[in-house]
Amino acid sequence: MADHIVAIDQGTTSTRAIVFDARLRPVATASREFRQIFPKPGWVEHDPEDLWATTVATVSEAMARAGLTAADVAGIGIANQRETTVLWDRRTGKAAANAIVWQDRRTAAICATMREAGDEPEVTARTGLVLDPYFSATKLGWLLDETDGARERAQAGDLAFGTVDAFLIWRLTGGAVHATDATNACRTLLYEVTEGRFDERLCERFGVPAALLPEIRDSSGSFGETLPGLFGGPIRILGVAGDQQAATAGQACFEPGMAKVTYGTGAFALLHTGDAPVFSDNKLLTTVALQLGGRRTFALEGAIFVAGAAVQWLRDGLKLVREASETEALAKAADPEQDVYLVPAFVGLGAPHWDPEARAALIGLTRGTGQAEIARATLESVGYQTADLMDAMRADWPRGEVGRALRVDGGMVASDWTMQFLADILDVEVDRPEIRETTALGAAYLAGLAAGVCPEPAEFAKAWRLERRFSPAMDAETRRRKLAGWADAVGRVKSR
Repeated sequence: MADHIVAIDQGTTSTRAIVFDARLRPVATASREFRQIFPKPGWVEHDPEDLWATTVATVSEAMARAGLTAADVAGIGIANQRETTVLWDRRTGKAAANAIVWQDRRTAAICATMREAGDEPEVTARTGLVLDPYFSATKLGWLLDETDGARERAQAGDLAFGTVDAFLIWRLTGGAVHATDATNACRTLLYEVTEGRFDERLCERFGVPAALLPEIRDSSGSFGETLPGLFGGPIRILGVAGDQQAATAGQACFEPGMAKVTYGTGAFALLHTGDAPVFSDNKLLTTVALQLGGRRTFALEGAIFVAGAAVQWLRDGLKLVREASETEALAKAADPEQDVYLVPAFVGLGAPHWDPEARAALIGLTRGTGQAEIARATLESVGYQTADLMDAMRADWPRGEVGRALRVDGGMVASDWTMQFLADILDVEVDRPEIRETTALGAAYLAGLAAGVCPEPAEFAKAWRLERRFSPAMDAETRRRKLAGWADAVGRVKSR
């Protein structure tokens, strides 16, 4: 009986495939990094062929390591970097241009012009999002206008648009399926969040021909079959979710009031708010948590643009460390009397500030500041940014206690020092799960649910296991002083 699931975790800097058994235990993994393209300051691109090649390679490698054939796999689940925008030819499947990555800020001026014209209130009311280059619509408009012949080809129905999930589904199925799920659709600025569909008026406002758009489906359900030649036989694609919603599922945050934060290249906090969308007064995002059986659940989300990417900057940009793991020992050795702050606004500030023109700064430097203090400030910046998000969530959702025990995942949670600082500065317990690859786990669960391998969400939640709990130990006065210093530092770099 086919009872294994392959999860594709297509991220910002690498693609990972993990094979899970019927009890959702990981049995084999493969990972490939791919090239990051920076044509101009603030611009970030990916070659879609790199996304495709690393996907096929990692799935094949993980299956081989697990000793599986296509007949042993009940389904594939896909979790993907969201908002990243791909435009491709319907006939050939070839991309019309490089993908514009979610971090890219090239359309900041377009968004500013629309805000000045008074468009943002209606856009926010319809989408639950803010008018920012982060989302797909202005990226897509830019591609249509700046790629030779693209707008004419789009209007003729020759091109297709999708976030990365839709592009991979198209390629995996040989063009048989052009579809996305609700969690990805809701990140485009083209999706009416209350109605659960792409909106004609939004498409007109952003200059997007409706013929480009994929079909919206449940997060758990059929997305076609892979071409037989890819993996030695056809495999059903049965689960799709944006990476943060997949991680929310993997963390079993299915009940209102439960919250998780994923710390990867960026960091993303999601608070489950139940069956109805909650609109933010504090510049958080209203997003679909999942769509199962045609029923949507919702979340409030805060996006931090730079988390792990700041550690990469220390390693690759400043050459302060050889390995990212060295930052923890440096942070422990830092002078506790020095209050140094890194505001990592390398590509602007995300929630709750939404300032695309802000730029990064190190604040509080003295002649005594060295490698250790800068490393500590880099790790602490993750906690401070999370504190901003959690404060906004508590203000927006007063129905109950928010994130009393915050569930965390992603690469940075391996640092005990960083997780302890997070608990201290938030003044909440921080729970790290046994399975830290929760994004892949969530994608596997959604596919397994559709395949009949996995149980309903309430039963799946019972299987969640705690690896370590970090409890706050910082005194209230130190916390207050540190947060005040952070607020001052952020104020210094904001453009407005």
